Amino acid sequence: MAETDPKTVQDLTSVVQTLLQQMQDKFQTMSDQIIGRNILYLYSRIDDLEKNIADLMTQAGVEELDGENKIPATQKS
Repeated sequence: MAETDPKTVQDLTSVVQTLLQQMQDKFQTMSDQIIGRNILYLYSRIDDLEKNIADLMTQAGVEELDGENKIPATQKS
């Protein structure tokens, strides 16, 4: 590391800026990965919730009619 030891204030400034940029890049990469995983997890949970709601509606005999109110299947005419 003797070859890369800073000799002047400008060298030291350059080394510190490089290190800070590398740290920022790594932080951004990790942050993006965490956010991406969380979004995928949330979409998965929403899909599960929608499926469970649909199953419960089916079990309760409730059907959805193109955005209209839900009516029990037993009360249809």
